[in-house]
Amino acid sequence: MSETESGLQIPKYSPIPEGDDPSNFPEYRSTEYRFPKRPLFHLPQSIGEITGPLLGEERVGPHDHDLTAHGHGEPIGERIIVHGRLLDSGGRPLAGQLIEIWQANACGRYIHKVDQHPAPLDPNFTGVGRTVTDAEGRYRFITIKPGAYPWGNHHNAWRPQHIHFSLTGRALPQRLVTQMYFPGDPLFFQDPIFNAVRDEKARNRMISQFDIEETVPEWALAYKWDIVLRGPDETPGIETAEAHG
Repeated sequence: MSETESGLQIPKYSPIPEGDDPSNFPEYRSTEYRFPKRPLFHLPQSIGEITGPLLGEERVGPHDHDLTAHGHGEPIGERIIVHGRLLDSGGRPLAGQLIEIWQANACGRYIHKVDQHPAPLDPNFTGVGRTVTDAEGRYRFITIKPGAYPWGNHHNAWRPQHIHFSLTGRALPQRLVTQMYFPGDPLFFQDPIFNAVRDEKARNRMISQFDIEETVPEWALAYKWDIVLRGPDETPGIETAEAHG
């Protein structure tokens, strides 16, 4: 970290690796349109980007973490709890960080005009939520387990059940977009987005763990997923170009 006269710390980034970029994954068809055509370079953050606009607790409502609470009735599907901690590379908790999620409903459909998958929409489920981590870096969502869905990348292509996560920190440039998966999904083997993370240990860090301790009897199963920023145990970032994902 480098420090300015005002005491603000500006992060330093590791060098851009030479050779082939591992994010160039031809099996994921949209890579052709999204992969950079020119060499990568660092764009340093300025003081203005670090100090504002700030995203704080006052931007999040008391029920924004509960994706089941914003309709006129109970949404369709299996209610689940998704929780965990946001940690830095040294295992220290990161408090006050904005976490947003979006997902398909239990039938595998998003509320998006491009998503014309012939599965029902749920009028009581929007599929979006947000929260801010507490003093121990903890977050918690109540939601519905998403369904798998076809997406046309290759013959008989289906996305595994997953939830998209966006972590914005305290300012817009501090953002990680990734996906959380569920243990034992039979579709892992043929999903190029999941397998674009070529290191097996890193891929496994995107899979949540069933958590019986946080499961609420007769109400909801729980899944635990810690998110680590940077370092050898970092959670891989994945930003897809699915039209509705």
